[in-house]
Amino acid sequence: MIHAFVLALRQAPDPPVVRVFLKSLALTVLIFVLLGVGLWYGLHWATARFWGPDAGTFAGVATAVLMLLAHWLLFRAIAIAVIGIFGDEVVAAVEAKHYPEALAKVRHVPFLLSLRMGLASAARAVVLNIIFLPVYLIANVAAPLVFFVLNAWLLGRDLGEMVAMRHMPADALPAWRRQTRVSRFALGAVATGLLLVPIVNLIAPVLGAAMAAHAFHGGRRT
Repeated sequence: MIHAFVLALRQAPDPPVVRVFLKSLALTVLIFVLLGVGLWYGLHWATARFWGPDAGTFAGVATAVLMLLAHWLLFRAIAIAVIGIFGDEVVAAVEAKHYPEALAKVRHVPFLLSLRMGLASAARAVVLNIIFLPVYLIANVAAPLVFFVLNAWLLGRDLGEMVAMRHMPADALPAWRRQTRVSRFALGAVATGLLLVPIVNLIAPVLGAAMAAHAFHGGRRT
C-alpha cells in the first residue's frame, strides 16, 4: 500500500487529478457553507421570539459549535461522497498512465450509479459513527482506535468498490470483497490517516481514489 501511496502522490500534480481536486474541494466547501447558512437561519428563526435581538448572536455561536461537530462527523462522509461523483476521472487518469490495458476494457459506470454509491457511502459513515458514538464516549483511551478501525473499514470498501465497479459486474462484487478484505482495509487505513491530518485531509480523497486504482490493479496482477 505504501507503493500505491507513492505512485498516487507522484501523479497528484497531473492536470486531470488537479481538476478533480479543485472540483471536489469546491463542492465540499459549498455543501458546508450551505449547511452553515441553513443552520444559522433555522436557529435564528427558532429562537427569535425567546431571545429577541440577541437571537442572531445565539444562532451564530450555536452554529459555530454545531459546525465544528459536523466537521468531525460529516467531513469524511461528504468528502468521500463527493469523490464518489468525480472519482472516475482520477481513476481513469491513473489507468491511462499505469494500466492502459485495463482502461481499454473499462465498463461504463452511469453518473446516477456513481451518485447513488457516493450517497450510500456518506449515509453508512454517518449512521455507523452515530451508532458507535456511545462507544467513543465510554471507551476513553480505546476510542480513537475504534474510530480509526471503523472508518478504515468503511473507507476501504467505498474506495475499492469505486474502482471495482469499472471492471467487473455487480454480481461479482461480493466474491471480490471477500478476497480483498485485508488489502481494502490497508487502503482504508492509509486514507483515514490522511483524512485526520489538517490540510492534507483536503487532498486525501483524491489520493485515496488514486491509491484504490493502484491497489485494485496491482492486486489483480499479483
